[in-house]
Amino acid sequence: MGKPTGFMEYDKKKVKEKAPLARVKNFEEYTERLSDKDLATQGARCMDCGTPFCHMGIEIRGFAAGCPINNYIPEWNDLVYQGQWKEALERLMMTNNFPEFTGRVCPAPCEGSCTLGINEPSVAIKSIEQSIIDKGFEMGWVQPRIPQKRTDKRVAVIGSGPAGLAAADELNQLGHQVTVYERDDRAGGLLMYGIPNMKLDKKIVERRINLLQAEGIQFVLNTAVGKDITADELKAQYDAVVLATGATKARELRMEGSDARGVVPAMNYLHDVTKSLLDSNFEDERALNVKGKNVIVIGGGDTGADCVATAVRQGCKSVHQFGKHPALPAVRQPEQPWPSDPQVYKLDYAYAEADAKFGGDPREYCIQTKKIVADERGRVKELHTIQMNKIVNDEGYAYFEEIPGTEKVWPADYVFVAIGFQGAESAVAEQFGVKMLNNRVHASRLDYTTNVQGVFAAGDARRGPSLIVWAIKEGREVATQVANYLAETHAIAQ
Repeated sequence: MGKPTGFMEYDKKKVKEKAPLARVKNFEEYTERLSDKDLATQGARCMDCGTPFCHMGIEIRGFAAGCPINNYIPEWNDLVYQGQWKEALERLMMTNNFPEFTGRVCPAPCEGSCTLGINEPSVAIKSIEQSIIDKGFEMGWVQPRIPQKRTDKRVAVIGSGPAGLAAADELNQLGHQVTVYERDDRAGGLLMYGIPNMKLDKKIVERRINLLQAEGIQFVLNTAVGKDITADELKAQYDAVVLATGATKARELRMEGSDARGVVPAMNYLHDVTKSLLDSNFEDERALNVKGKNVIVIGGGDTGADCVATAVRQGCKSVHQFGKHPALPAVRQPEQPWPSDPQVYKLDYAYAEADAKFGGDPREYCIQTKKIVADERGRVKELHTIQMNKIVNDEGYAYFEEIPGTEKVWPADYVFVAIGFQGAESAVAEQFGVKMLNNRVHASRLDYTTNVQGVFAAGDARRGPSLIVWAIKEGREVATQVANYLAETHAIAQ
């Protein structure tokens, strides 16, 4: 695949990024595509592996290894190298319903499992993937695929995130009549309101939704199950139901002062900013604005990073992100052997922007918030913290110890809580009488069935918070199981 000696001749070239101080002036995507020539060179670096691990899609010790949707990565790398872009698009679409999403926001475990990555920078798989689909739309190669035959079977998909959209896409292409229900005012789930525009332009999401509509999928928005429509009504109207509601139940911050005004769930902040941007380009002034304010983000993950980037764009006075763990190592560690995706230090887009704006990485490591202090009006004014030591004992159990004398007071006007998600909200499952287990919709990993006949579950709602590619994989797989169920019930009825 690629040029036999390409990996020895060419260096890895990352996707272009706009200068940090320039891109923070707006909410446009911060990356730019490489030229076709550069992309061909990057495709040439793909080795003729005896066994390509990049597309195996498994987990090793809890870490992703390879592409969960089993993309034919070496094949479309070679086709891009050969300049056969349309053929590369056809190969890509065989396994990935939405490469324009994964090519932008997937953390690319495929690159962590690249054979070349053992001792050299991996192949630039993610940027090649995004470029293939973007070129496909630009060239007009991506057109509505209208099923030639329709069945009389109707399927309701609850939730329009990546799992729900993938399930709807697959079932629609099989000829079934699919309706997607979304409680928000726009379809896309986390793709629309959970990921900021500078990482995933919402025109990209809307373009795909419009395409799915043109292919025959119906979208019912502003409709919450249990409020605007009941589970009984849905079961009466549809032959099968897929619960793909995501894992949107946020962990709560429980400490002294956490109820102060100005302490805000991170996803609420990101949602409202994106909605105001889309509704009025911020002219409605409905989004929380931290201009001139001191911002603290509690939680060291991607959602917290997105809060940092958003706050910088709004013109905050200062921003810091607190994480309880130490900084990640610079290189792969023994407990994360190849081909698992290594957890290593990276200067994410948000941190590069904060560094350029304020002269330092906004992340604070091994730090514990002890309490939040409010002023006489009940608004947050400061955070009290202490530094921690992470200790791993002989049995491998990790715990934290406070370091005396490291107490510190931080001024804060807003605190964004980004400490992760517990799992799925229970309201929809309860409506259908579906069991929950450990904050997840209880469904079989083999056939995605729940305890209620004809009701299936997939994506983060079933597996817990995870990667977009796992959601797409589960959406594709649940569609197969639903199709089998519809075929069986049809045969029994006859």
